[in-house]
Amino acid sequence: MKILDNATREVVHLNRGLRCTSCWCPCCLQKMEVTSPPGTVVGYVCQSWSMCFPKFTIEDASGTTILRIEGPLCTWNLCGDVEFDVLSADGNTKVGKISKQWSGFAKEAFTDADNFGISFPMDLDVKMKAVMLGACFLIDFMFFERSGNKKDQKKAGMLH
Repeated sequence: MKILDNATREVVHLNRGLRCTSCWCPCCLQKMEVTSPPGTVVGYVCQSWSMCFPKFTIEDASGTTILRIEGPLCTWNLCGDVEFDVLSADGNTKVGKISKQWSGFAKEAFTDADNFGISFPMDLDVKMKAVMLGACFLIDFMFFERSGNKKDQKKAGMLH
């Protein structure tokens, strides 16, 4: 995926290789490479194995864990937001969140459009902010997009 500025120049490139989306295959977990400018790796979003709860690490270009993300057991909600907590590198302190925001019954039921919000520490390095943006897209792809645009394929939690 290419993210462009107002002058249509590519400023961030998100690259996700083909991998298994099942929680039963811990050998092929999701990994997204974030480059900015394109060609210069700034970090990675890496899925961590978990049977029930979605978990990810935000890593810098050298592979050092900068932040962690932990999602809820159930990634669907009737009339409310679905929140993924952004945690410190050690996982002990909540420092932000990625939230799929409830947008009303009609939009949720009849379209595949979603609204997301991201919050993170103000002093977070701009490169890691780009990686957090990549994490938001990866979470959307994994838990809220439907294959073939079929409306009846939402499944609970990690059971995709």
